[in-house]
Amino acid sequence: MTWDLANIVGLAGGALMIVAFAYSNLTRAMNLVLFNLLNLVGAAMLIASLVVHFNMASMVLEIVWATIALFGLVGAFRTRART
Repeated sequence: MTWDLANIVGLAGGALMIVAFAYSNLTRAMNLVLFNLLNLVGAAMLIASLVVHFNMASMVLEIVWATIALFGLVGAFRTRART
């Protein structure tokens, strides 16, 4: 692996997604905005990395992951607006 910008961005994105996963398993009261935002930004960073170092399976996974996180984020904001 080369330490180019695309790989560094991808690794940072993966780290954000791992932080989100750990957070979801360790917290008693999950902040859905934070959780989905971490996942969305992490997936977007991985997508940016995959544009440079393309892998079809990973690209599809990250697009789906980002889409789910986006819907989750919208839902979390809607829930916050109601309360």
